[in-house]
Amino acid sequence: MQVISGKDLSARLKADMAKQVATYKERYGRLPKLSVILVGNDPGSVSYVTGKAKASEEVGILNETIRLDASTTEAELLRKIDELNADSSVDGILVQLPLPKHIDEKKVISAIRREKDVDGFHPLNVAGLWSNTDCVVPCTPKGVIKLLKSQNIEMKGKNVVVIGRSNIVGLPVSKLLLNENATVTITHSKTENLPQVCAKADILVVAIGKAKFVTADFVKQGAVVIDVGVNRDEATGKLCGDVDFDACAEKTSYITKVPGGVGPMTICCLMENTIECYLRNVAK
Repeated sequence: MQVISGKDLSARLKADMAKQVATYKERYGRLPKLSVILVGNDPGSVSYVTGKAKASEEVGILNETIRLDASTTEAELLRKIDELNADSSVDGILVQLPLPKHIDEKKVISAIRREKDVDGFHPLNVAGLWSNTDCVVPCTPKGVIKLLKSQNIEMKGKNVVVIGRSNIVGLPVSKLLLNENATVTITHSKTENLPQVCAKADILVVAIGKAKFVTADFVKQGAVVIDVGVNRDEATGKLCGDVDFDACAEKTSYITKVPGGVGPMTICCLMENTIECYLRNVAK
């Protein structure tokens, strides 16, 4: 059993990006810029936004965090997005989710210009992913594939089971795995005999949002397990994934931990997406 460290891989990739970004001011006259909008003070969201600012600094990307009050109206938020859309020095726009209940997330995501949508959530980027045309690929799914490739784990022809069908992880990661010629089964809360379905998987990707949901009976001997979940263990108060690591690890050939697995790769891929958006922007 080997633990795949997203922390180590992301550090290497960010160091490579920093070398590239260091040449940009001379080549293109300015550095990449990411604008992050945070509405309200949700502790989880504040923590994520801080992590994104820190990673930007490490890579050399200019980071602007725009903090708006929880009472901000949808119209006010959309006006702010319009401003950033029109600002040619801003390459990437990210609105930290979830948003307060009175704001329509779909409307907000669609308001961000497709070319500045570093999360890859805009309907046109989603369409691009599924039609194999140019698009921004969502950060977490992109990070999952990088983790697998970092260990030269064969995906072609393998049985991959994805638990979860969200637009943010489950569905896009399934498409990226199909692009690698894996045979993909998407499962969810209504799937019958879920442990038996998962126990056939060579690679199991878990993104269901339930603490320690996956136990040893879900895991085939020698399988690869990628845990996308981030939860609080109610007993200890510590962060944990959707996989019961202690129960499953010994059966696996490779497994990721929470924290330190997929999370750092999500932020790493956000930096990569920002650079991709910047390079397209300066090439205009």
